[in-house]
Amino acid sequence: MLRTRSIDDVIPVVNRIAPEHLSIITRDPLRIAERADNCGAIYIGSTSAPALGDYIVGSNHVLPTAGSARFFSPLGVYDFVKRSNVVTVGERDLETIGAKAVALANFEGLPNHAKSVAVRSKVTA
Repeated sequence: MLRTRSIDDVIPVVNRIAPEHLSIITRDPLRIAERADNCGAIYIGSTSAPALGDYIVGSNHVLPTAGSARFFSPLGVYDFVKRSNVVTVGERDLETIGAKAVALANFEGLPNHAKSVAVRSKVTA
């Protein structure tokens, strides 16, 4: 259990700890839940026991642990869907960003990346 002087004091702590489960039992739990960004699962109210989420109510039991809720979500349908990024860069856009991409690639020590942009944008690698 964590105790603080105010709700405003506890929210940054919760977001830093990134708990697997967060139970909010207060008069206005939704206001608090909206500010709790890094939690695996949030249980609202005194009757919402985390074990119900684990076994009965249908929320996911595969939650990020050890603070990993800062950068991972609970297991979900998107974890089983293959996705691809599709990128389209127009000629005018390439004129705007080509030199910057070449500079970044050179800075990273990736000359072939720089060349792949340079030949398309007429920028010197």
